Amino acid sequence: MHRSGFACFVGRPNAGKSTLTNSLVGSKVAITSSKPQTTRHAIRGIVHRPDAQLIIVDTPGLHRPRTLLGRRLNDLVYETWSEVDVVGFCVPADQKVGPGDRFIAEQLKKVARRTPVLGIVTKTDLVSKEQVAQQLLDLQQVMDFADLVPVSALDSFQVDVLADLLVAQMPEGPQLYPDGELTDEPETTLIAELIREAALEGVRDELPHSLAVTIEEMIPREGRKDLIDVHAVLYVERSSQKSIVIGRGGERLRAVGTQARKHIQALLGSKIYLDLHVKVAKDWQRDPKQLRKLGF
Repeated sequence: MHRSGFACFVGRPNAGKSTLTNSLVGSKVAITSSKPQTTRHAIRGIVHRPDAQLIIVDTPGLHRPRTLLGRRLNDLVYETWSEVDVVGFCVPADQKVGPGDRFIAEQLKKVARRTPVLGIVTKTDLVSKEQVAQQLLDLQQVMDFADLVPVSALDSFQVDVLADLLVAQMPEGPQLYPDGELTDEPETTLIAELIREAALEGVRDELPHSLAVTIEEMIPREGRKDLIDVHAVLYVERSSQKSIVIGRGGERLRAVGTQARKHIQALLGSKIYLDLHVKVAKDWQRDPKQLRKLGF
């Protein structure tokens, strides 16, 4: 018997959804950061097993939106969980079950009538076994789950168990993607995300939400089979943010380029020349026209 289908991870911002997606896939398909609301796309990662093919959709964190972008990201989550075979509700072990989790659970109860919901306690490596047990008990009070499982993506604790539980909820069916394919995201989307991930490191708390990246051009270098030119633009909302991203004498932007280049070269299997520019798109998170231009 072969099963195939879609699962999505939902939860508050910074609940460990992207790290867990990468751990299950066995490769980096979703960017991760300590900054909340890092994920902005429903990234699909593909898990290949002899008995199943599991497509995991990593979604943005559900939050109280303050901008048009925030509302659109929340809509993306609702749209995603209405279309999958099983939902994994992620709650980190090191944070008490709070109003944000209860709000998500109330929304999920509407879905749970037709779609099984698993409760997942993430980041168990950060707390004691007693705290994990207490978190499982607290999460159990929030809603009726098809199953409850504690995991740690960092040390691979029970990640295989979670995969088995997700696969068990899948319908019988053939492979949906070819062997070896780990995501169906366009390369340009993945590259833009890798640049944004590098730019998020070490910046002030208010900046991550204002940062967006587009790939303007990606072409093989003329006369060089082993080199790809990638031209990207980092957008911020204010001039003061532009100077933060660039840094003194361009030092910070160079560091972003160095870090991103390593990951992009690993992704493409080729050397790249990475050309980064920073532009101001005033209040783009609230402007429908600019949101469309930036891919939201």
